[in-house]
Amino acid sequence: MNQQIQTSTEAALRHYKEGLGTFTQKLPEIAGTFNAFTEACFKEGALSQKDKQLIALGISLATQDEYCTIYHTKGCLDQGASEQEILEACGVAAAFAGGAAMSQAVTLVQECVTELSRKH
Repeated sequence: MNQQIQTSTEAALRHYKEGLGTFTQKLPEIAGTFNAFTEACFKEGALSQKDKQLIALGISLATQDEYCTIYHTKGCLDQGASEQEILEACGVAAAFAGGAAMSQAVTLVQECVTELSRKH
């Protein structure tokens, strides 16, 4: 039996995508509209997609949204952000959201960078 070991980060991403799929099946119009809006927001514009992912990561930390923190850490890596850029975005979030953002930055984000960097 050839079974890949899935990291906790990958499991959380899979869980989010499964939940989004179920939501989309049950409310396709709402999900479709939301997804189109989100895609438009993250398209390249005056800000690069990498910059937008770094901003989203900071907001995710400030709002204590674990799934979005994982998702946007992956987005940062996918867009070529370095670990240093990711950590600086975390620092800015912590400056605004205090200890709650910092605790997520030094645990969850670090775990995501370590686990997801192996894929890049």
